[in-house]
Amino acid sequence: MSKKEFAGNASDQGIRGDLYIIAAPSGGGKTSLVSALLAADPRLALFVSHTTRMPRMGEEDGRQYHFVGTNTFRKLLDQGAFLEHATVFGNSYGTHAGALELQLEQEFDVILEIDWQGAAQVRKKFPGCCSIFILPPSYEVLRQRLSRRAQDSEEVINRRMRDAQAEISHWAEFDYLVINEDFETALLEMKTIMDCTRQGRNHQQDQHALLLAELLGNG
Repeated sequence: MSKKEFAGNASDQGIRGDLYIIAAPSGGGKTSLVSALLAADPRLALFVSHTTRMPRMGEEDGRQYHFVGTNTFRKLLDQGAFLEHATVFGNSYGTHAGALELQLEQEFDVILEIDWQGAAQVRKKFPGCCSIFILPPSYEVLRQRLSRRAQDSEEVINRRMRDAQAEISHWAEFDYLVINEDFETALLEMKTIMDCTRQGRNHQQDQHALLLAELLGNG
């Protein structure tokens, strides 16, 4: 299945955007890097997932997440609306398949911020996607970043630190690994990865389909 295909029937759907999965342990710097990517590249769009977690200070419904109650989330799950879903730290997260498909059909290159569990589910249904795992430069730096948030209790921070190593153990399942020690360097690496993906064979084949047909005498 090529990067332009989705759910096995993309041959009737034409050119589609690319899908980028970006994952990281809490405190890895994923949100800041994604925000910088979106600000620098109008071709990129952030997919807004559903979650049962409560909004943090400054978060808005429909911007960072679609914040829904447990019953609403369960109803969507029972309807088969989610491409993937996972429970992390007692909260449920899900990627609405229809909403993601719509963004890709609009030829946006879509960033999907999910954890390794969700990434594994998406790769099975969309094996042509590009996946990137972001790491902090050290365990100590990771804890410092979580503590500086001043949004979570010490109990929550300790629990996330305990789970971080288990989450990081899945880094090899991703296409690329980016170490977020220097922000600008990490951002440049991610931009380079996306540029290389866009210049890949499948992308070029779709973009220049008419020219290739003419040169090969099929036009």
